[in-house]
Amino acid sequence: MASSAAAAAPARAGLAPQNGIFGSNSKPPFAGFMLKTAQQVGSLSLRVRGSVASSPRKLFSPKAAAGAATKSGDRVRIAVLGASGYTGAEIVRILANHPQFEIKVMTADRKAGEQFGSVFPHLISQDLPSLVAVKDADFSGVDAVFCCLPHGTTQEIIKGLPRHLKIVDLSADFRLRDINEYAEWYGHSHRAPELQEEAVYGLTELHRDDIRNARLVENPGCYPTSIQLPLVPLVKAKLIKLTNIIIDAKSGVSGAGRGAKEANLYTEIAESIHAYGITSHRHVPEIEQGLTDAAESKVTISFTPHLMCMKRGMQSTMYVELASGVTANDLYEHLKSTYEGEEFVKLLHGSKAPHTSHVAGSNYCIMNVFEDRIPGRAIIISVIDNLVKGASGQAVQNLNLMMGLPENMGLQYQPLFP
Repeated sequence: MASSAAAAAPARAGLAPQNGIFGSNSKPPFAGFMLKTAQQVGSLSLRVRGSVASSPRKLFSPKAAAGAATKSGDRVRIAVLGASGYTGAEIVRILANHPQFEIKVMTADRKAGEQFGSVFPHLISQDLPSLVAVKDADFSGVDAVFCCLPHGTTQEIIKGLPRHLKIVDLSADFRLRDINEYAEWYGHSHRAPELQEEAVYGLTELHRDDIRNARLVENPGCYPTSIQLPLVPLVKAKLIKLTNIIIDAKSGVSGAGRGAKEANLYTEIAESIHAYGITSHRHVPEIEQGLTDAAESKVTISFTPHLMCMKRGMQSTMYVELASGVTANDLYEHLKSTYEGEEFVKLLHGSKAPHTSHVAGSNYCIMNVFEDRIPGRAIIISVIDNLVKGASGQAVQNLNLMMGLPENMGLQYQPLFP
């Protein structure tokens, strides 16, 4: 670890030595259908293929293996609900490199009867079951479910699933513990409050032990992932003030989902950047929930997201006030210490600013800390791929933990650059 003198940097510069890129590595059935459970699913399996992945040297870690329940080589039979969306397709892409997860059931109501490769030709090489409607899905031969269905539809569907299934839900339906707050932000009452009490919030690096023992894990939102990973440790350590936290965040268009929307047409977004959800974005209560838990007192933020004309990627720029006697370098060193040895959270060195291109296609979160020119303030920049660490990659990371497998299994895809 660098000394304090070596780590010192001028104003507006990142706060670690410039000797590399990364820091130290040291959750009654839905009206109108009944779920079938009597028949076995077919024997189609996911073919494990080569990938742009790092060496398996760190595939097994003691931290991830504690309390392991699935033996090496045992197959975990997977259902992907909502497989025709971006997050569903990303689950399939990631699992092509997973040695133990095997896709047995795939649902997509509007695409029922079609082959997955006809919906996503870039995955035509994968040996997968045909798409079926959710009402026709057979879960008797399934161990775990990735639920990639739209917000507002998931609660009743998950309530109707067999209790033996491990579930990771990628919608927002179980992210807010307070069901009254959920109703306020999502415009309807919570339809499975008993499951909300059971659901574990799945920000992996911060809730690892709870996730490991859970049956239902609620995957975090993309913006909340990119924001809480840097801010929660700093709030817990009382290194930043709880007032005047300002967050400017930007996302690629895939964050809006695959459904046809006029606002997302090429001619509407090309050569443009625009703010949306100003003062009313649904990720605000999720972020505030996490920061409030860390602070053990109410935290309110100012958060404005922006849509960028790019396919994937997310950057969150956070402006914070330093606690008395704290420097921006203290923030850097605390984050470095917190995430030292973590597989997927890295800090850049020196004045290097994280770019979304540094994480494209990967499960990494890369961040850095900068001293503001305004005394007593600091700027933190965090980037993730919104479809991977912001959604499907973190979902696989969570299910690995839930099944007692190494946390990084199948997730060692390196970022694509250029």
